[in-house]
Amino acid sequence: MVGQPGRTVIAQKLASLVKRRGIEFVVANGENAARGSGIIPKHVEALLESGVDVITTGDHIWKQKKIVDLLKEGEQPVLRPHNYPAEAVGSGARTFSTRTGLSIGVINLIGRVYMHAPADCPFRAADRAVEELARKTSLILVDFHAEATSEKIAMGWHLDGRATAVCGTHTHIPTADERVLPGGTAYVTDLGMTGPYRSVIGRQVEPVLFHFKTGMYARFDVAEGDVRLSGAIIEADPDSGKAQSIERICISAGED
Repeated sequence: MVGQPGRTVIAQKLASLVKRRGIEFVVANGENAARGSGIIPKHVEALLESGVDVITTGDHIWKQKKIVDLLKEGEQPVLRPHNYPAEAVGSGARTFSTRTGLSIGVINLIGRVYMHAPADCPFRAADRAVEELARKTSLILVDFHAEATSEKIAMGWHLDGRATAVCGTHTHIPTADERVLPGGTAYVTDLGMTGPYRSVIGRQVEPVLFHFKTGMYARFDVAEGDVRLSGAIIEADPDSGKAQSIERICISAGED
């Protein structure tokens, strides 16, 4: 989600979507929640009140200093990339309970291709995390926050049959390749952006164009027009952990 527009459309639309579709568990990437970069505790509280169960993040997790203490406490359902150095506060792989009491594991990973993040190998980190969580639950969802399409697709195949779902985030552009892989893992390269679509990946168009055309600095404020909620709904067998379907969604703030 990007900035206030993203947070607002979640507050407006998520509860009714959850009720209408019988959704048991909601994971949202919130690393751009605070003015488009990072997240702060009051936004965490607001998102949880809106119906989000777990908040994943990415390369902007440290942009807002207030989040560090929250991660140190470890009480809120907020994850940072699991393959960041062990010295980083917080955790990136935990189990939670769904609305009907099922146990579900969530893993937050960050890619290394074009990301410039101080991260360990996401594939080896995924192996360790999946092995640990599989002792507790058959349902495991992975948010792979990465730039390169190839790295995301490779992760999907790497975890096929071992994770319930591998969903890519980071590029803000929803991809049309949602599918259930042969081993039973739901996959999509990028869930897209919850935020303003009259924008350049969530930022006002004019300053971004100015920067690209001149090379000069411009302040990239969060845009406001054509706000949408994007993501995917995944159905899975709670016993086997295998995905049965994945459906891409995009809901306009103006829709009933």
